[in-house]
Amino acid sequence: MCASVKYGSRGPALIPRMKTKHRIYYITLFSVVLLGLIATGMFQFWPHSIESSAEWSLDRRSVHDAPLVRIPMSSPIPERGDLSCRMHTCFDVYRCGYNPKNKIKVYIYPLQRFVDEVGVPISSTGLSREYNDLLSTISDSDFYTDDVTRACLFIPSIDVLNQNSLRIRETAQALAMLPRWDKGMNHLLFNMLPGGPPDYNTALDVPRDRALLAGGGFSTWTYRQGYDVSIPVYSPLSAEVDLPERQPGPRRYFILSSQTAIHREYRVELERLKEENGEALLLLDKCSNLSQGLASVRKRCYKGQVYDYPQILQESSFCVVLRGARLGQATLSDVLQAGCVPVIMADSYILPFSEVLDWKRASVVIPEEKLPEMYTILKSIPHRQVEEMQRQARWFWEAYFSSMKAIGMTTLQIINDRIYPYAAHTYEEWNNPSVVKWSSVNSPLFLPLIPPRSPGFTAVVLTYDRIESLFRVITEISKVPSLAKLLVVWNNQNKSPPEESLWPKVTVPLKVVRTKENKLSNRFFPFDEIETEAVLAIDDDIIMLTSDELQFGYEVWREFPDRLVGYPGRLHLWDHEMGKWKYESEWTNEVSMVLTGAAFYHKYFNYLYTYKMPGDIKNWVDAHMNCEDIAMNFLVANITGKAPIKVT
Repeated sequence: MCASVKYGSRGPALIPRMKTKHRIYYITLFSVVLLGLIATGMFQFWPHSIESSAEWSLDRRSVHDAPLVRIPMSSPIPERGDLSCRMHTCFDVYRCGYNPKNKIKVYIYPLQRFVDEVGVPISSTGLSREYNDLLSTISDSDFYTDDVTRACLFIPSIDVLNQNSLRIRETAQALAMLPRWDKGMNHLLFNMLPGGPPDYNTALDVPRDRALLAGGGFSTWTYRQGYDVSIPVYSPLSAEVDLPERQPGPRRYFILSSQTAIHREYRVELERLKEENGEALLLLDKCSNLSQGLASVRKRCYKGQVYDYPQILQESSFCVVLRGARLGQATLSDVLQAGCVPVIMADSYILPFSEVLDWKRASVVIPEEKLPEMYTILKSIPHRQVEEMQRQARWFWEAYFSSMKAIGMTTLQIINDRIYPYAAHTYEEWNNPSVVKWSSVNSPLFLPLIPPRSPGFTAVVLTYDRIESLFRVITEISKVPSLAKLLVVWNNQNKSPPEESLWPKVTVPLKVVRTKENKLSNRFFPFDEIETEAVLAIDDDIIMLTSDELQFGYEVWREFPDRLVGYPGRLHLWDHEMGKWKYESEWTNEVSMVLTGAAFYHKYFNYLYTYKMPGDIKNWVDAHMNCEDIAMNFLVANITGKAPIKVT
């Protein structure tokens, strides 16, 4: 029997109404969610034309559809350009802020058509294909941002690559009208063809306030070191002609000149060299019997014989790049593409990307006045070095010259390295082709497998029988705060070391190891007594170093634990007259080695020297009782790909 349920006077009628309201509520909620999912799917899979209208792309915004902007006659004109500008005076690094990816953010202004009061454009060509490629590359890169408030660097969509097409005054006024111009602060302009007749200035003539300039023809007079970026003059042939890479080695011609508009004095001198050296030098010029056009641009002639250009460049070991009306020449790019070593004769020219590229590895730079001696100078270069330069020249083109994308990305990376120097590319990353990069090197030195058992360093003193100077060295070293242990390698089998009571009293452990044979290599043996990662190799007669100097050397090593850090410096170089390597011990400003008579290094190199030294080097050193420092320098340099560090 069921218990009866009593309802209030409105109870039975209230419940059905509550259910209806809930049903309507849930139906409405479901509909909103469904519409949201549909909308999300449409935005996810719809073609990319539904992107932020602020994002820069010529694919979505035609030049002809860009808004028209009239420049009043009275518009302000920027100052010509401050030659004293440097990154710390004319660039606001605080705008870049902290970035966990160590990447600057670059904003590209929306495309606009600037005209004067009567409707005449500021440029006769509008937006060139090259500048379009450049801006499109940046907009597709990790540097790009469409949020102007996050930008560190601003790039106008005003094309100033070729000054010949610009109206100087009106272009400057257009720049000043940009909303974030602020006297050019943090703005970057790209220009490859500066100046105009008759003087052809080596920097863009458009007044630009404090803007950075990526220029294609800087001289030492107009280049603001550490601020501007010297870029190459792009060669359209890079995209139109495919030159397959050629193996380095001797070519049909020794020297080739292919430029058509060089100064008459240079042409006369080249003809004289041609007469003296015959078939070794090929002197090409414009083909006078061909009609003007694209076909003639790709041809060169010599006495009626026609050659394909730039293909002919691959037939020579060296290719001449002389200054023309402008310092920067597109010929340089063609020569590099051909794997021909450029012989650059353009006094005061700032080579492209010379801030980071080591041009000595890929070119020969000769003063213009030395043109008569060019053949003799080039003949003195060893064949093996020529082959390395040919290989490096081709790689420079592939990495930094081959396209507007390569030029633009290299420019931004250089600026990025200035702003985030602690994350900057190294010399090796800029200059070593991928086939010889050392990023694949794996050794215990670079892997934090086991923490050191003792802090500080172990001093390893090699000695024979100079007791007095040995004791003086031990006494001085013992004063170094970071010394952990003293290890004396007694290399005299005919005489016992002094009694323990005669040794200097020191506060760190002192161990004497007697060797079985008198070998120089004993100083680099991986003794079990070496418990620290840092080793100081020091001779028993190095009494001039103070404890402060030794401590300083150790602190430097801690920052560069993969390098030799030493005091006495030496230099090795090729002697062209003698045709062999020369070892220079005079005190100069150039250093390629440090003597291991006083040097810090990682104990890992003791293992490599003892057990992994290539060839018969170790045996030769022991037999001649000499050159162990040269062997260790070359070993470390080959393993790490890095030079030693000299401290004072």
